[in-house]
Amino acid sequence: MTTNTLTVRPIEAGDEQQWRQLWRAYLDFYQTSVDEDVYRTTFQRLLGSGEFEPNGFLAIKDGKAVGLVHYIQHRTCWSAKNNCYLQDLYADPDHRGSGVGRALIEAVYAEADRIGLANVYWLTQEHNATARTLYDRIARNTNFLRYMR
Repeated sequence: MTTNTLTVRPIEAGDEQQWRQLWRAYLDFYQTSVDEDVYRTTFQRLLGSGEFEPNGFLAIKDGKAVGLVHYIQHRTCWSAKNNCYLQDLYADPDHRGSGVGRALIEAVYAEADRIGLANVYWLTQEHNATARTLYDRIARNTNFLRYMR
């Protein structure tokens, strides 16, 4: 039976192949890549249970992973509570505009609320107009610029 139901759930051990396809597409979008060792290490970390290990959700539609999000909890000097950095968000291009991105962000919001985190924040490229249309509806643009060594 085929349905249009979208489910968001934590990444599980059996998800590695679908996760890899989505994460590779995400990295391709940003014109970058990582070594095989980083794929293996990252997936194992996503399955870990440490407070500061990365976590992730997959969006599943009709039995297929159509989106992913990775997020990390970390300490901050601005609050006694930890913050949540939403590190990676990707929706399959065939499913963009159907609520995948919003559902993944809302899953991170719900988890951050459940464990009592102070904030959820993320970065995107200035030219990522499609994503920014969603972000402007569900979050506040802080107008900070990112610098990196």
